[in-house]
Amino acid sequence: MNMDDYRNQINDIDKEIVKLFTERMAVAGKIGEYKKENNLSVKDSRRERELMEKIVDMAGDEYDKDLRSLYSLIFELSRSRQRKIVDKPSELSVRMDEAVKNTDNLFPEKANVACQGTEGAYSQAAAEKLFKHPSLMFFSSFEKVFSAVDKGLCRFGILPLENSTAGSVNQIYDLMAKYNCSIVRTARVHVRHTLVAAKGTKLEDIKEIYSHEQAILQCNAFLGTLKGVKVIPCENTAIAAQKVAESGRKDIAAISSKDCAELYDLGIIQENINDMKNNFTRFICISKKLEIYPGADKTSIMMILPHKAGSLYKVLARLYVLGINLNKLESRPLPERNFEFMFYFDIDESIYSPALKELLCEFESEAQEFRYLGSYSEVI
Repeated sequence: MNMDDYRNQINDIDKEIVKLFTERMAVAGKIGEYKKENNLSVKDSRRERELMEKIVDMAGDEYDKDLRSLYSLIFELSRSRQRKIVDKPSELSVRMDEAVKNTDNLFPEKANVACQGTEGAYSQAAAEKLFKHPSLMFFSSFEKVFSAVDKGLCRFGILPLENSTAGSVNQIYDLMAKYNCSIVRTARVHVRHTLVAAKGTKLEDIKEIYSHEQAILQCNAFLGTLKGVKVIPCENTAIAAQKVAESGRKDIAAISSKDCAELYDLGIIQENINDMKNNFTRFICISKKLEIYPGADKTSIMMILPHKAGSLYKVLARLYVLGINLNKLESRPLPERNFEFMFYFDIDESIYSPALKELLCEFESEAQEFRYLGSYSEVI
């Protein structure tokens, strides 16, 4: 036999597989109708477990793992089909529909906005990118920004989520798990770090440099060229510039922005000191109320999955089956649970897509814990 003969055999087998698969899904649909009439649960773990063992026994040891992978997906698809028949609209689906209906058509131009840091912070630049006339309130920590939004002191909060050079700001993920806030929009800010100091200060005069830990990471190569200089993390790049200005010293500097140099009357020692010139920070805009504005094409969720093999695979398989792109996957350890994690997902899919609601409702029913963080668009 030659290659064409083998391919023809595969084609014939595939015809049979497709025929049998469609028959199986049709029967799964009838089972769903029966479960609906008799008020039975869609998921029957005992039945699936027994069926899996029978299938594996029929094929023998050689294909054990392959069949378990294949039939795990088939069981997922069968359950999905049954849920469409059995389940009423979920509470999450209703919440999303109400948010789309009740949110204004236009993103607000004016609002009270909480930012971390002080005047001149990059979070201010993000706020001014999202709002035409933001009324800014500055707080000393990320948690106080969340708290201000949670308590209604500010309608929105602006927080850095990730940087293209230094990666994720892990504290933000932990705070999103702690506070019941929603993401309503995101913005990317081009970050160009500048070394600033009191006017007249030269590079060789500097003994200490202050900045936020993320900015320090983003300027690692530049800082590596400086000998005998102590690098000190502080709350914010703008606070670092303010600290230098108020000190009156000419032997300290800050990694900050050109705007901060002007704002705090500092001299610029060197511009664009970040390692990567294409350096962007992605900021999220949070609110206490779930708001979904027109054009929302990204969704963020958090899940705690069962601590067993295949849990994350099943989630990723559902995304693949529905043709939905996963833009980001992040895991954060749960301090109160040994070796268990909260998974954070950014999904690219329109809020108007039926596949998105189907996906989220399935995740909600399968996960140990599930948080819908919001659907939004991003300003670039």
